[in-house]
Amino acid sequence: MRIRTLGLAAVFFLVLLCSSCGPSIYLAQDFRTYAPAHKTVAILPASVNIGLRPKEARNTSSDQMRNMQQQSALDFQSRIYAWLLRRQMQQHYTVDFQDVALTNSMLRKANLTDQDMRTLSPQELAKMLGVDAVLSTSVRTSKPMSDGAAVALGVLVGAWGATNQANITVNIHDGAAGKLLWKYDFVASGSVGSSPENMVNALMRNASRKFPYTPAKS
Repeated sequence: MRIRTLGLAAVFFLVLLCSSCGPSIYLAQDFRTYAPAHKTVAILPASVNIGLRPKEARNTSSDQMRNMQQQSALDFQSRIYAWLLRRQMQQHYTVDFQDVALTNSMLRKANLTDQDMRTLSPQELAKMLGVDAVLSTSVRTSKPMSDGAAVALGVLVGAWGATNQANITVNIHDGAAGKLLWKYDFVASGSVGSSPENMVNALMRNASRKFPYTPAKS
């Protein structure tokens, strides 16, 4: 009996541990009061922070780092957009997604840098882009993700084959009130964290099950 009890306790502990490591999802209680007014959602370029090891950082210029982060930001944005378009055909979301080419064109015309976008409020960005809500993504990773950036860093400082872990957060803010309506936290590691494509696939496979703009079932 004692052994069985200990076994059950171990199983319970493992289940608890696994659940604590899973994705974290927040949905505003009054989301459904905002959702009917949302027709178009803009997907912003991701905010990417690459945390290099000291040796790598010393041998990487600020321009190289900025270019790597900007490329990864656009990779994430385009892949999330493509993923949502494919899923739209299956789930028939209640919103449309602004073409990221149009989103980026308007951001460039406004002369907004990545840093500028981080300082603007969701209301300001939504008004500028002419949308009802904005989807933003924050990525913190331990090495470059885009193929070109990874190869460049490997040539520069020998950063080949490093295990990567990325912490990804996806937010949806209402464009009029600026309120956070949905938040999804996800951790990708190992081979899943080796490229934006792998990360977005893993992220969206999980996130799409809880994506808020799903039609209500009658």
